[in-house]
Amino acid sequence: MKYYVEIEDQTHEIEIGPRGLVLNGQPVEADLRSNHDSNVWNLVLDGRSYTLCARKRNGRGEWEIDIDGRRLEALALDERSRAIRELAGTVTTTHGPVEIKAPMPGLVIKVEVATDDEVQKGQGLVIIEAMKMENEIKAMMEGRVGEVLVQAGQTVDKGEPLLVIAPVEQ
Repeated sequence: MKYYVEIEDQTHEIEIGPRGLVLNGQPVEADLRSNHDSNVWNLVLDGRSYTLCARKRNGRGEWEIDIDGRRLEALALDERSRAIRELAGTVTTTHGPVEIKAPMPGLVIKVEVATDDEVQKGQGLVIIEAMKMENEIKAMMEGRVGEVLVQAGQTVDKGEPLLVIAPVEQ
């Protein structure tokens, strides 16, 4: 199984399988053990021992990790979750405009934002009906709606662009 872990603007590919653990294409020796049902873990990586504290954050796959006196934020996704986020345009990068795409074919029931609206992470953008279920597409970043490409009543295909969000300049 492959996982993708984003830490400090770097993405690391981790594969766990019959060959053991492979990090960014290189085999590594690793052992991770829980410290008595707590958030504290013991990690041995290529012969070096680390104690880390890992806490889930508010989103799926989002973690806060304390290791060696440093606090890091991480996003860990399996292949399937990452593919769904990429298809829906729900990426974590905030470097330039992001195209939000339909994750499945369906009928646009409602567009909840307009061009130039500021949106917050987690805010509803578009509702698509697919297989008699309403699916709300939410913003995965804070930003400003640059362009709305669909309207209520329109049918969309999987992967079709719905709207564009640009990050708000700090």
